[in-house]
Amino acid sequence: MFTGIVTDIGTVLEVEQKGDLRARIGTRYDVAGIDIGASIACDGVCLTVIALGDAPQNWFDVQISAETVSKTNLGGWVPGRRLNLERALKVGDELGGHIVSGHVDGLAEVVAMRREGDSTRVTFRAPHSLAGFIASKGSVALNGTSLTVNEVEGTNFGINFIPHTQTATTWGAVQVGDLVNLEIDTMARYVARLREWGQG
Repeated sequence: MFTGIVTDIGTVLEVEQKGDLRARIGTRYDVAGIDIGASIACDGVCLTVIALGDAPQNWFDVQISAETVSKTNLGGWVPGRRLNLERALKVGDELGGHIVSGHVDGLAEVVAMRREGDSTRVTFRAPHSLAGFIASKGSVALNGTSLTVNEVEGTNFGINFIPHTQTATTWGAVQVGDLVNLEIDTMARYVARLREWGQG
């Protein structure tokens, strides 16, 4: 379980296709405090740590199944790519964003960007099957970042990125055409299921 509050920007160091995809990610986290088997959200995808090291910099390895690659943007990882990282929530931690599972629902595409004062307004297009779960002033997780939706129009929705978010995450480098990992709000999923059940 995660909160969508990014705590490090990692870097893909190596990617290797060996059955499943395996990636080595450089981090500022103290790897001495990470256990093998720990969960770390990498661009919003909950991945399991399978190896650790500290030379020439701190790093951890993850293994990524074909199913995960098919549902996310992880198939596009190359050395040098920067990633939003978050370690799993512990009992007693502050819940600063919203409940995020790390199970990506699909990909959203960046379709427009414009400056608004010091901030940047970005418009995303969601898959039609997920658009109904996205509501104005509701929450979504995009590339592992908990964000508030400003407006919704059809399958498009807008997010306002303040300067802090752009510097504390990878969102400062976003471009039109980028595909990002989208996880809808768990509450929205349950509300939709209750409606469906009530109509049955």
